[in-house]
Parts: sequence; structure tokens; C-alpha cells
Amino acid sequence: MAHGRPPGRSSRAHPSRTGKRGAEKSASQPLAAPKGVLEPGLYVIATPIGNLGDITYRAVETLKVLDALAVEDTRVTAKLLNHLSIEKPHPTFSCHEHNEARAVGRVKSLIGEGRAVGLVSDAGLPGISDPGYRVVGAVLDEGYKVEVLPGPNAAAMALVASGLPTSSFTFLGFPSRKAGKRKKMLEAERDAEHTLILYESPHRIGALLADAAEVLGERRAVVALELTKKFERFHRGTLPELAHEFSEQKPKGEITVLIEGVGRKSKRGGDE
Repeated sequence: MAHGRPPGRSSRAHPSRTGKRGAEKSASQPLAAPKGVLEPGLYVIATPIGNLGDITYRAVETLKVLDALAVEDTRVTAKLLNHLSIEKPHPTFSCHEHNEARAVGRVKSLIGEGRAVGLVSDAGLPGISDPGYRVVGAVLDEGYKVEVLPGPNAAAMALVASGLPTSSFTFLGFPSRKAGKRKKMLEAERDAEHTLILYESPHRIGALLADAAEVLGERRAVVALELTKKFERFHRGTLPELAHEFSEQKPKGEITVLIEGVGRKSKRGGDE
């Protein structure tokens, strides 16, 4: 996207270029020797999905002694570290879906130098519909240590709170933005007995529920919003009811959708 430069302002004052030089300067600072508190390796750390009080004691203690930290968004992680009064490790660098391949090389290099490297996403457990699984795979391929620190997870929390069967479930992550692919995914689960769990954005929740109602029919479902936050709420009903409710409504934040699997009795009845 092109932006016009205000009259009289030189290119040297362009904020994005200034920020880039600042980042390069920070990256060029010599690294301190490894602290030696943790074994060299990758530490995958779950962070709160809303309520900052959900951070685990183990996560806090680990964040304090890391040698480096790979994060989805440096600004989001900076807020968390400030809240916890933890000094940002050096280096702290971005690792997201657009630069994950490049970040993998840096993570492996730092571990090879004997450093303990943390990995966090903006919220929840890295690798679950978030950047991270490529980093974990690459580190394991090198024979390095990988340790996962469990914690908040929207899918598991919403499942338990939904009132739907929890004995077996399938996590489908974010469905395709394209209606055809989205319906094809739902059709593949038409005869599944397990509870379905999906993530969706506010802009597409209505379309997802409408497609689910068309493909799966009168199933019980739950839409979970603002999990762990002040205005956390659960909308329960059948798929057609929820599709109608969210046809115009555009809630804030990421959404977790849970859909009841087909009952065994229903399957037997359909076979007769």
C-alpha cells in the first residue's frame, strides 16, 4: 500500500525505515553467554488466551531464565512480559506464518550455540492453529531437546464448558474461507460420532454456521465467545438457531464453535 510523504519530510524520517534500522541495530548487539539455567533446546510455552492470570507458575519461571525468545507478535508478547515484570530476553524475534522458515534457522543456530530458546504465540499453545509446529519439527530433526509447557487452550476449555460429549472429539482448526471447501470439510464429518471443534473469525461465523446447518442439520451446537475474559459467554442451540442468531451479529475476537456428533441411535436408524 502506497502512502504519500508529507511535504518537507525527508525519507530519513520515515518511521518504518527508522524502525528497521533500530531492529537491525538491536539484532547486531552481541549476544550474552548462555545463562546455563536451562538445558539448550526449545521451550514451547502456552500463554493466556484472555485472562492474564491464567499464566502458569512454570511458564513464568521459564520465561525469566530463557536465553532467547521466538514470538508470534513482539508487541503482544511485550505486553505480557511487562505485566509479569519479566525482562525481555535478548534476542527476542518474530516467528509467524510469513517468516517461520527463516525463523527456524535462527532457532536452530541459537540452540546449537548452547542456548535455551522459548517459543510463544499471541495466545494459547503454539502449534495449535498458530505458528510453531514447523519449528518443533525442525528442532527435533536436529536431535535437540523440545519441552512443552502446557497451559490455556481455547478448544479444550470450550469443549468442557459446552455440555456436549467429551469422550471423543475432532479439532478442525480454522475452516477454509471458501464456501465450497468449507462444506466439503463438514460433509466429511457428517457421520462422525465425535464432537467437532472449530475456530472462526467474527467476519465468517455466520457463513460457517449457515453451512453447518445445511450440511449437518438439527445438531446441537455451542458458540463460545471472549473465553476467559470479562464478557465470556456461550450461545447454545441447534445449528439452524445459531445460524439465524449470527446471520447479522459480528462479535469481537476469535470464536470457538462446537458441534455435536451424530448419535449412535441416529446412525442405526438411518441404516434401517
